Amino acid sequence: MKTMVGELITIPSYRAMGLKWEGSYAEVPKLRELIIQMSNRVNELSYVKNPGTQLGLSYHLRSDGFIHYSGFEVDEKQELLPRMVEITVPEMSYLKVAHPKGKDLGVTYTEIYQWFKECDYKPLKEKGIEYYDDLPIKHERYPVDRNLEDPHFEILIPIELKS
Repeated sequence: MKTMVGELITIPSYRAMGLKWEGSYAEVPKLRELIIQMSNRVNELSYVKNPGTQLGLSYHLRSDGFIHYSGFEVDEKQELLPRMVEITVPEMSYLKVAHPKGKDLGVTYTEIYQWFKECDYKPLKEKGIEYYDDLPIKHERYPVDRNLEDPHFEILIPIELKS
């Protein structure tokens, strides 16, 4: 279903493998190095499902920063590789927003925040988990050939109906 900022979609559960980073907002420049490192390691994955799309899965579980997984979707046959982690993402409904080249990322996220204020949905918060951001879970899908200085990518925010 199309919305003013994107569309509502459901993505079945999937398995991803890659590198984990946890840090404060002040340490975010180090995250970029990890993302580049993972994009260089994709060829080590024998059963990658879409080598052209790198995943960025962020969870705001700390007050001063977040946990981020940079990886790729893999088949069940893929063995866990050294220094990598695996994560299983459950089936979820999302607000999917395209962030185009040339647009300020802050503007895109401001539009997403505004959409949530005006609609029947809210960002998903898993029960029993304390989050520290108004958008507690952010999944992004990047084309591997993106321009790191002016990227274009998809933003996926898990959603649930407001009660």
